[in-house]
Amino acid sequence: MILLNTNENAMTIDDQFSDSPELISQLSPEEQKIADVIEDLLQPCDRKSYGEKLKQASTQLNKSVRTIQRYVKQWEENGLVGIAQNNRADKGFYRIDRRLQDFILKTYREGNQGSKRMTPKQVYLRAVAQANNWGIKPPSHMTIYRILNPIIEEKENKKRIRSSGWRGTKLAVSTRSGNEINVEYSNHVWQCDHTLADILLVDQFGKLLGRPWLTTVVDTYSRCIMGINLGFDAPSSQVVALALRHAILPKSYSSDYGLHEEWGTYGKPEYFYTDGGKDFRSNHLQQISLQLGFTCHLRSRPRGGGVVERVFKTFNTEVFSTLPGYTGANVQERPEDAEKEACITLKELEKLIVCYIVDNYNQRLDARMGEQTRFQRWESGLLSVPDAISERELDICLMKQSRRRVQKGGHLQFENLIYKGEYLGGYEGETVIIRYDPRDITGILVYRLENNKEVFLTRAYAVDLESESLSLTDAKASAKRVRDAGKNLSNRSVLMEVEERSNFTQKKTKKQRQKQEQEMVRTFTPSTILKEEKEIEEQSTLSSSTKKNKVKVIDYEQLQNDFDF
Repeated sequence: MILLNTNENAMTIDDQFSDSPELISQLSPEEQKIADVIEDLLQPCDRKSYGEKLKQASTQLNKSVRTIQRYVKQWEENGLVGIAQNNRADKGFYRIDRRLQDFILKTYREGNQGSKRMTPKQVYLRAVAQANNWGIKPPSHMTIYRILNPIIEEKENKKRIRSSGWRGTKLAVSTRSGNEINVEYSNHVWQCDHTLADILLVDQFGKLLGRPWLTTVVDTYSRCIMGINLGFDAPSSQVVALALRHAILPKSYSSDYGLHEEWGTYGKPEYFYTDGGKDFRSNHLQQISLQLGFTCHLRSRPRGGGVVERVFKTFNTEVFSTLPGYTGANVQERPEDAEKEACITLKELEKLIVCYIVDNYNQRLDARMGEQTRFQRWESGLLSVPDAISERELDICLMKQSRRRVQKGGHLQFENLIYKGEYLGGYEGETVIIRYDPRDITGILVYRLENNKEVFLTRAYAVDLESESLSLTDAKASAKRVRDAGKNLSNRSVLMEVEERSNFTQKKTKKQRQKQEQEMVRTFTPSTILKEEKEIEEQSTLSSSTKKNKVKVIDYEQLQNDFDF
């Protein structure tokens, strides 16, 4: 039965506080909230309004209506003491033997160290057995849960904040599949992520191009930067693959970079640890990991990438913020003249970043490394000297894949172009795998599948286009234009259409200028090339040079005018 609080003699909250001021400090925030709700309920009102207030109080306190009614009754009988009486003097203590309580806590903690796992139910069964051995009353399963609940909640709260992180001198990372990887040596776990650099770039003619994307691969054990990719292409599996390729290969740079140290990191990871973006979940990246022999793992939580994300913050504060065209980390920090001051090209920025990484970042002490620099820790943390992987094996990172059948005479057809490669005549009628760079499809790499592994056969070149450059996008668009014009498709007709269109639209778009700048930067670091591959390239060069010899056309009429004969 709902009682209407219309009694004029009913005590208010203020009355209780004035009579018992010492109780004010005893109220917890939750009890204070209950007291505020009761004060509202004690105001005179009719039955209908009181029912609505009860429902509102139930929602506000997340309690049942019956519980709210009990609070009101306790208030009417005991005043403020009725609200505060739930604070027991023995709160936090349990009515079981102290030895058994210590046994429960010790069993749970020791059972959940490292990769071990123990549930509260398993602890309960062991506690019951131990109580019987000691001849004391065994606890209930609810008592076990109440004892362990604070420890479990504390552990969950730490996980919500970030990944497992550092434990003393070791680092652990948590994966989405529920595993925990203890990082114990160099090239054990690599992390990768992207950021839109806070700097505006221009092309070689000074026209504004926008902000570039920086993809970074970091070794978790040493914090060394293993490789990068800089360009205007938005994050994708292709961009990840290019950064991974750069990280795996031994790196060497020309004297133009003015480096004082060497970028000596290389090898391949055992685990590749990233966030859950679609570029990291792609089939392309999975195929790369299978062929090169490492495992891809996703972070258990988005905020678990502190190692690689901290690098981006360092780049902003120590590199980008010192250069003209810096945009600031947010809108409030953005300089008014950022667009006017921008004067750095993509190539120039790439040189600055490489110099900073090689001579500065990788050579600095890290807070967790002790007296070792990041590069020294990487060297000392290697289990063995990394195997130098050839560029040919890493073509899977660079090129997209397709399948074609070898035609008569050892020719291949791809995107309306005819290709010719050495030794292909012996595989006539067989299906081969081709890999190509979408930015230039005039040259492709041909593989044969043997025992579920791709074996390199040869390079193939588009006939009559050996010295030219043609992107996949341009090839498709040109082929369509030639067909629409009712002309026969050939390698030369496709290229001529591209050149005519380029001459017609001499003013390049912003996207075209970005691509042109990116082509100038994306020169891959060379590594040791197999002798057989060198011979193939020399033969291909010799073959193409013979095709380039053309008959020189002489204008006799112009000669007569020049020499009067």
